[in-house]
Amino acid sequence: MAGTMIITGANSSLAIPAVQHFLINYPDYAAVLTVRNTSDADVNTKKLRETLTQYPNAKTSIRKLDLADLSDVHNFASTIAAEIVDGKLAPLTSIICNAYYWNLAGGAEVTGDGYDKTFQVTHLAQAALVLQLLGSFGSNGGRVVLFSSDAHWPGKNGLEKYPPVIPDNLNLLVKPAADEPSDNMGRGFQRYAVAKLTVVMWMYALNRHLKRDSKLSNITAVAVNPGNLSDSRALRTNTPQMLVYMSKFFIQPLRFLLRFMDPTMRTSAEAGVDVIDLAMNKAYPGDCGYFTLLKKDVSAPDSMNEETQQKLWYSSMEWAGITRENTALIVAFG
Repeated sequence: MAGTMIITGANSSLAIPAVQHFLINYPDYAAVLTVRNTSDADVNTKKLRETLTQYPNAKTSIRKLDLADLSDVHNFASTIAAEIVDGKLAPLTSIICNAYYWNLAGGAEVTGDGYDKTFQVTHLAQAALVLQLLGSFGSNGGRVVLFSSDAHWPGKNGLEKYPPVIPDNLNLLVKPAADEPSDNMGRGFQRYAVAKLTVVMWMYALNRHLKRDSKLSNITAVAVNPGNLSDSRALRTNTPQMLVYMSKFFIQPLRFLLRFMDPTMRTSAEAGVDVIDLAMNKAYPGDCGYFTLLKKDVSAPDSMNEETQQKLWYSSMEWAGITRENTALIVAFG
């Protein structure tokens, strides 16, 4: 095996065609595909498994990973690291943090760890996964792909009612104030946008720390806005019925016309190709930073504040339970 790729949320609209592109174009590599529910009772996991059957010689495994449970994340990372040491898996070449969570139809939710579910699944748990597995990359390094969205930039997404803002009291990110019941969609989308803004800011901090570590400096991180995906299940999951209808009867059938108004409008399969090529360092090898689709781009002005990036970095490590004992990125502790 040439190396191993990990992708979270591997049964998502984007991930399934991405995995297919990976298996066709990078057949010498192994893929660890994480999902919350590994059984075929989950129709999306079943679809993922059916996709894999088309490639009987592929080196793949579907693994359970619940990002709403930090102990599960720690245990998963330890298992993967041990399998790499034992030679059961080749060293990592990439980690794709594709999973996310939002709820635009209900109030804020709290995980068993006591943190806001949107923030934990979208950012915190995947940051923990990355930090624990940096020492499991091969000697040639590799890439971490994080997912952003135009939602992180105030005023760019049509669903925005309240702009994404990093609060002065960072604890409000993991334990936000209660919503007004009548405004679940507005506040729910703001939580999602704030999580995506955090992802971008954390990416910049991660790259700074990686560059300072001689053993890990050949690992780079990118945050990518994959575009507005016309066939994604996102607008039909934990959303008001209005958005479900909009997705089904407006966005999907009029995708080609909508592209003239929104150049980032495209299919999940198109996005999946770009994500894999970024992850495998075929696109922009060795580069880092923010991307829109497959183009190097600038992120929101608020995301560039290095002081806030560092505060988020240290708070994220504390919330996620990252210590000198469970990450190879020792320089990150100052």
